[in-house]
Amino acid sequence: MIREQLLQPTAVELAAFLTRHTRTCDCLLQVAGQAEVTYQGRAASTADAGTYLLILKCDGSLQIHHPKGIKPMNWQPKTDRITATLEDGMCVLTASRTSPAETVRVLMLDIQLAQALEIQEEVGFVIAGTEAQMQATLARHPELIEPGLTVLDRELMSSVGDIDLYAKDAQGRYVVVELKRAKATHDAVHQLSRYVDAVRAKLPKRAKVRGILAAPSITTPAALTLEGLKLEFKEIHALPSTQETAAQGGLF
Repeated sequence: MIREQLLQPTAVELAAFLTRHTRTCDCLLQVAGQAEVTYQGRAASTADAGTYLLILKCDGSLQIHHPKGIKPMNWQPKTDRITATLEDGMCVLTASRTSPAETVRVLMLDIQLAQALEIQEEVGFVIAGTEAQMQATLARHPELIEPGLTVLDRELMSSVGDIDLYAKDAQGRYVVVELKRAKATHDAVHQLSRYVDAVRAKLPKRAKVRGILAAPSITTPAALTLEGLKLEFKEIHALPSTQETAAQGGLF
């Protein structure tokens, strides 16, 4: 997790550290110590010399925190250019963006700690709400799974269990949809495969049946198995809010 760490770095060491890691943009940076912060943009502000924690994320977003409170003292949700230079023997970090035009300048006075951290993204991501709410929302908004999809039934009973969503696509093919709130694994793939086989067994031989696994993400082994079974994966990250669905005559 810790790629590099400097304790009480010199200005030269700190500037080299920041330059090295902001070029790659593949880790989270933390810098803690005495600094002075100035901001120019839609307004202007100066934070007197004090103890601050600077956090620079892989997407270029910048946060500067006071020792107290949960909100950053200064932040930029996006940066277009980040530089670390030496001025009068001190390291200066400059983060700027063009739209809107804003610049944050951090004069590093006495830095005690600089860290480069490797942090994985979206580990254990789970869609908000229950699986039943996810099912209800997608039943009302099947276009989130695929344009032209029409839901025929929910919780359709089969010989191997209840199918989350039973639908038809724009070409008239039957579609079996298995939903997962969290990362889909082999179990979900095999479950979907059993449902598809059960539906095929009940339909005329000429009927075409597709299987779709809808989830925020899927493990690599599960994705390979899914492909081998000629089933499909649909990444579902964001759903309409409960309030929005309720306003439209919701199903929750």
